[in-house]
Amino acid sequence: MSPLLAAALFIAGPVAGAEASEANEGASPQRPHIVVVLVDDLGFSDLGPTGSEIATPSIDRLAAEGQLWLDFHNNAKCTTTRVSLLTGRTPDWPEPHIRDDTPTVAETLQAAGYRTVHVGKWHLAGRRDLIGAAAPYRPLDRGFDESYGLLDGCCNFFDPSRPDPDFKGGRVRNFFDGTTRVEQFPDDFYTTDAFTDRATAAIAATRNDPRPLFLHLCYTAPHYPLHAPADVIATYRGRYRGGWEQLRSDRFERQKSLGLFPASVEGGAPERDVPKWDSLSGAEQDYFDHVMATYAAMVQEMDAGVGRVLSALDEQGLADSTLVLFLSDNGGCAEKPGGLHLDQTPGTVNSYTAVGPGWAYAQNTPYRRFKSWTHEGGTHTPLLVRWPGQVPPGSRTRQFGHIIDLHATIAAAAGTTPLGQRHDVSARPVEGLDLSPAFRGETVHRDEPVCWYWAKNRAVRQNKWKAVWDRRNAEWELYDLDDDPTERRNRAADQPQMLEQLVAAWTEWAAQSGLKP
Repeated sequence: MSPLLAAALFIAGPVAGAEASEANEGASPQRPHIVVVLVDDLGFSDLGPTGSEIATPSIDRLAAEGQLWLDFHNNAKCTTTRVSLLTGRTPDWPEPHIRDDTPTVAETLQAAGYRTVHVGKWHLAGRRDLIGAAAPYRPLDRGFDESYGLLDGCCNFFDPSRPDPDFKGGRVRNFFDGTTRVEQFPDDFYTTDAFTDRATAAIAATRNDPRPLFLHLCYTAPHYPLHAPADVIATYRGRYRGGWEQLRSDRFERQKSLGLFPASVEGGAPERDVPKWDSLSGAEQDYFDHVMATYAAMVQEMDAGVGRVLSALDEQGLADSTLVLFLSDNGGCAEKPGGLHLDQTPGTVNSYTAVGPGWAYAQNTPYRRFKSWTHEGGTHTPLLVRWPGQVPPGSRTRQFGHIIDLHATIAAAAGTTPLGQRHDVSARPVEGLDLSPAFRGETVHRDEPVCWYWAKNRAVRQNKWKAVWDRRNAEWELYDLDDDPTERRNRAADQPQMLEQLVAAWTEWAAQSGLKP
């Protein structure tokens, strides 16, 4: 489907509401297959339905056939988001991981009779030195029947056996097939394609397995190092010579034309980390065009993988009985590991490059800040939901959702509830809510505030009010997200009682979570 056609279908689709409830009345599928696709470091505006120029026909299809959540949030960082997705709880500190007394959603579904498969990035451990690669911290120890992929952070996309550069620690990442470490990879290997291959094989295997499938597909794309096929990169070369300010402006105008934001909304304030494009030399501009072209190619290849997963569901006759969720673990990433590498050719096997703050600024359009920050640019990314008969096609919802809600939501869709105990020990309850009523246009009521923390950045939100602390400013700010979704107008001075109330809620949560900020 072309981006223009997808946009037309998207604009014409109903907003979730009374019509959605009426359209789905009486639909109650039993034990659907469930596919959760989690991508890595993808910004809010990097998809066709949210304003991107990158070709994402498969994501366009999900938006046309499902529901787009426009106020969905993660935990601003890889590990913390993954903990919350699996456990339904905000992370524990001083180091976030999955505690023994906290069941995962895979364990919940496994107990309910599901076949559970993990493919891709894991990045969870009980101790930092294990990085999820040893018992009892592997996917196979936490509810997955099958596991294939990278058990720690990110690796060379073409050859995961290559060690990281010295400035990233120089270690070889842990790539496993079940309990076997994979140390050699074919010449045509590319992680995005390999993860898709294993995911589609898991779907094909449903022919011989009566159990419903839970597939957790975790792409490493488009996380650095930026690696993509040269022919795909070439299709984007030159497209980004206008620079990051122009790209952000173009995407924001496209977002408004799609009806994502009213014309009155201003984009987030300029970022002090982002140099002016016109201040760069011609050689630097060409390099950064190449960097963003590589990133776009990674997104396009990831989208092609999603397309293959959807096709596999179609081929097995499972599309109408499968709940598909697509989301990102955090916003666009401004990190520059090892600094800029102008002497390297982005995208090649020997390179190790990242987009840096300039392109991350555009990727997070129209929001402020980046991955690791708790302003909207760090935590606010889209959620796409496709569930035929339960979710009206082409719909949108502006209800607030958070990554902690997915455990309860998935369990409810499977006709079960989160486990009450694990290994004969009483389990801590999930904190998140079941969002599935919102799929049908109903309101999900949330009484408790939701809190964030990472790297001294912190935030708390209750309804439309959000208090946020930027470690560089070292003071609490307050925003009314209904009127000011891009956090431009700090209301701390004129709403001191509201700020005090939210800060008190965050302080209580921090103490309960083991934080000592």
